[in-house]
Amino acid sequence: MDAKTVEAMVSDAIEGATVNVEGSGANYDITVVSDVFADMRPVRKQQTVYATINEAIASGSIHAVNIRTFTPAEWEEQGA
Repeated sequence: MDAKTVEAMVSDAIEGATVNVEGSGANYDITVVSDVFADMRPVRKQQTVYATINEAIASGSIHAVNIRTFTPAEWEEQGA
């Protein structure tokens, strides 16, 4: 699996999200910016993203991920 495939999996599942995936092999850093995260607790945000890649994790195609989630306002506060 490659980063573009992981990015497509997340983007297809979270409508309107801006997704950036870095990494290779089975280890990825995933950053997702979306309005869908508004009013969600951090754990729920993580669960939302994990749900989009769960099958790949279960199959072993993805071994390790680092997920960062932001609303658009939170992303702006990061200075991005």
